Order: sequence, then structure tokens, then C-alpha cells
Amino acid sequence: MAYAALSGSFAHRPEGCLGWGTGMMAGSDGPAVAGGPARHVPVLVCPAIELLNVRDGSIYIDGTFGAGGYTSAILSAANAQVIGIDRDQSAVANGAGLVRSANGRLTLVEERFSALDRVAEKFGHELVDGVVLDLGVSSMQLDEAGRGFSFRFDGPLDMRMGTDGPSAADVVAQVSERDLADIIFQLGEERHSRAVARAIVAARGREPIRTTRALADIVGRVVRTKPGQIHPATRTFQALRIFVNEELAELAAALVAAERVLKPSGRLVVVTFHSLEDRIVKTFLAERSRTMNVSRHLPDIEVPAPTFRLLTKRPVAPDEAEIAENPRARSAKLRAGERSEAPPREAGVTSLLPRLPALDDIVRGG
Repeated sequence: MAYAALSGSFAHRPEGCLGWGTGMMAGSDGPAVAGGPARHVPVLVCPAIELLNVRDGSIYIDGTFGAGGYTSAILSAANAQVIGIDRDQSAVANGAGLVRSANGRLTLVEERFSALDRVAEKFGHELVDGVVLDLGVSSMQLDEAGRGFSFRFDGPLDMRMGTDGPSAADVVAQVSERDLADIIFQLGEERHSRAVARAIVAARGREPIRTTRALADIVGRVVRTKPGQIHPATRTFQALRIFVNEELAELAAALVAAERVLKPSGRLVVVTFHSLEDRIVKTFLAERSRTMNVSRHLPDIEVPAPTFRLLTKRPVAPDEAEIAENPRARSAKLRAGERSEAPPREAGVTSLLPRLPALDDIVRGG
């Protein structure tokens, strides 16, 4: 596989890939299964489809369906089937047109991607040929003020990808100053996390913080940025979104679920957008592909066989053309692995997760 030697950029596109991207998603000149207009442009879709090794008669799981970009590309590349999963109810509803145009080749399910193996089993597939995950928040979610993901629009401070659990407003209202600082520092990598947490606690003592603009204004008074830099509230909003949706724990569970559901030679492809996600994926694939050497002086111990073979020794990054077309792609990294014949391991990657208060504690008021 040529990707093993790549220095980080996707230097060549597979045949037919030039038609993918914004043109395909527009639904006018693209493949017949494009499913109509979509504002969200999938990132690194060309190397993702090549690394998935999409073939006729195969079954793939798109664990982060979103606007259906990866699913459309899979359906267009071969006469394959796709199980699309998304915890966002609106994403599933908006995918109805793509389901119809796929003529029985797409099953769309409202569920967390950490349950992707159970979803596959529910629809009669014990093993599948590939799993693709495109992490992070979609453009549609960011652009919808009522979802509360972005400070660009004033809206309720929600940030939930699903409909259950505490919202971001619940978190800023109930979490202690110390825990709030830890959340913002570890998940947002915000240097001024203590000052931000202190300002939030002081502000909520005066009145509830219920809107995105209110929170952004609070953060903006204590975090200073220079012209041209990111908005001062960016890292705080990222941290709250990741915490509210338990994104890192979901990712860790999804990787283990993919290991269980992939058949031998099945492919796992993951696209990440920040270092916290990428570190988990990188470590998982490194650990699962490592061959352990045991000293002959040690007593006999059982050494687990590698469950994956690395397809990307270094992450695949978008080229300049894709970044120019889609600025969202700038921070994206793609990693991939191929499943071996070894049985799945029991151990997960929870050791990589930061130690933070449990989201359930907020629901219980504690």
C-alpha cells in the first residue's frame, strides 16, 4: 500500500476521485446517489475511499453519517451496501433522500457510533468489510443557531448532538469551578482555563448563562487574542462540546467496536480534526498492530497477536487544493488500519482518556 510511505499529504487521487467533493455533493453533475444538495463538504474523501478498498458486494459502516458525504462516495464507488449511523436526529431525517436514491443499498440508523457493532448485528451482519469515522461537528450543526454549537450565532447554549443528557448550559450552571477549569484545559487546551472558569462561576452567580453569546462575551473578557487569531471563546466552546457529547469516550468505544465487527482484511479509516482525537486513534492502531517480543528468560506468557496492520505509518493530510476549496480540512488527519485474522482484544483504550467528572453526575446534580 503506497500510503505507508507518504509524508503526510495525499499526493495522488484514485481514478474517478476528481468528481468527488463539492461537485458530487451538489447533486447536479455528480453520481446518481449523491442525494441532493448538502452544505457539508466531506474531508479527505478520496484517500478514505481508496483506503477502504470499496468493492462490489461488500458492506461498510459510516459511523458518522452527517450529510452523507462518505456514504455517497462509497455507494458511487461500487455496488456496495452501507449502514449509516448518526446520533443526530436531524441528520438521519435529512438523509431520507439519499436512502431512497440508494435503492436498498443504504440503511440509516439513529444511534451512537460506539454501538456500531451492535447496529450491524441488528441488521444481520456479524462482520463487515469496512468502517469509516469522520469525527467532530458538522457544518450543518455549526450553522444552526438553535443547536448552540457556535458563538457566530446567538442561540440556546445546548451543544448536544443527540436529544438526551445535560446541555452545555447545564454544565456551566452546575459544575464546580475546579472541574470546569479542568474540562476547559484538558478538552479545549485553553491556557487561561482557570480565569475562564472563575469568570463563568462569577457570572452565573448573578444570572443564569443560557445563550451562546452570553458565554462568548464572558470568555472574551478574560481571554485576549490578537487580530487574525481565533475567537477567544473557541477553545472553551470546543471543550464544552466534547464534554457534553462524551466524544472522546465514544471514540475509544467505537474503535474497539470496529475491531470486533471488521472481518479479516476489513479496513478502518478515521478522520480527526484535533490532537485529542488523533492521539487516541494513533495509539489504538499502534498498540493493536504492534508485535510484542518476549524474552526467552521469562516464563511462558500469552502474547496477544496484532489485530490490525497499519496502512498509514503517518497520517494522511489534505493537499493545498482541498484546503483552498474547503478551509475546514486544514486540521484534518486520516489514519487507517487493516484487520488481521487475530481475535479481537478485550482491553479498550480508556487509559488515554482524561480524568474528568462524569457527565452523569451533572444529571444527578452532583
